[in-house]
Amino acid sequence: MVGEDVSELLDMIAAQMKVIQIARIKKSCRRCEKMVQEPAPSRPIPGSMAGPNLLAHVLVSKFDDHLPLYRQHEIFARMGADIPESTLVGWCGRAVKTLQPLIERIDADIMGSDLLHADDTPIRVLDRSRRDKGLGKGVKQGRIWAYVRDQRPWAGTSPPGAVYRFAPNWKEEHVLGHLENARGILQADGYKGYAKLYMPEQGGVPRLREAACWAHLRRDFHDFWASTKSEIAREALDRIGKLYDIERDINGQPADVRHAARQKLSQPKVTAFFAWSEQQLLRIPGKGVLAKAFRYGLSRQDAFSLFLSDGRVAIDNNPAERALRPIGIGRKNWLFAGADTGAETLARAMTVIETAKLNGLDPQAYLADILDRIHDHKINRLDELLPWNWVPLASVTGSQAA
Repeated sequence: MVGEDVSELLDMIAAQMKVIQIARIKKSCRRCEKMVQEPAPSRPIPGSMAGPNLLAHVLVSKFDDHLPLYRQHEIFARMGADIPESTLVGWCGRAVKTLQPLIERIDADIMGSDLLHADDTPIRVLDRSRRDKGLGKGVKQGRIWAYVRDQRPWAGTSPPGAVYRFAPNWKEEHVLGHLENARGILQADGYKGYAKLYMPEQGGVPRLREAACWAHLRRDFHDFWASTKSEIAREALDRIGKLYDIERDINGQPADVRHAARQKLSQPKVTAFFAWSEQQLLRIPGKGVLAKAFRYGLSRQDAFSLFLSDGRVAIDNNPAERALRPIGIGRKNWLFAGADTGAETLARAMTVIETAKLNGLDPQAYLADILDRIHDHKINRLDELLPWNWVPLASVTGSQAA
């Protein structure tokens, strides 16, 4: 043989549906005249035929890949399994209920952080009582809020995570309830519902300090420049861009290193930007879009400057905006939530799936393992199943056997 040529062909092995039979032998004892049988293994959903891998697949397909349940029904039918859409809906709700103790632990851990990113986005929800009101055709507009902890940009020790909350409207009472126990710094946009959180308490100190988002401010100038090619808007973009150049160089550095660099390099540029902004307001129409952008920045000058005095604070709220991107993509596929309960299920499922992804996990593998174990796992050791602590059951079993 002279040699060989090796080439590669990328192919795919189609998924298969299997029915797993669980046989439990019955034995009789002649002496005590009793029947003896091993107890049935626990199931992710008591009384349901759905196994953990199937449930994980349905959840990830629905809430991460944004595949509506009616399409999943069609896919399963091609595989020879007729699973009604109503059954899939029930599986999603009951599987998330099984995960609820874990979701509550994630929620408590993330919401107890002293630095949070927050943002919200609209979601359409069916409401048959509003056929002639609101958006019409029995649809109302709810909101999904995302609260994110991400300390990776400043080499923090707490693991990243995201918490999603649903509210049936945009009233401030919801966000005030979400953050009723929060302390520290909140990085968010200019939503008026946050204002009460920044008000001083007894002693004159607010329980939350506001950190504004430079990306949001930059977007206002970019939109105006894109439509008018304004030289003033272009200069604003260039000035803000220089701040981002500095941020790219210090991303991932410890907080003290970031603070020192910002004091030396960013502080003069921020001071100059706001002084220049005040000058521009004297040159442009006071009721124009550009003037509104300048006033937005000047009215929140302290909030836009907070990142200069604390190396942990990000220059923008992009972590929260990224956390809401899956909701925006999903809206184009599933269009609306079937009811408030469906939107609640969406928020809880997104909490565990997105937190798993932020910690570098395959969400389907993670959920399949958790759904298989959670009923048999000791409640006082539930933290072992959190995404940042999780070790697959196969690895645990293997290490114990060794």
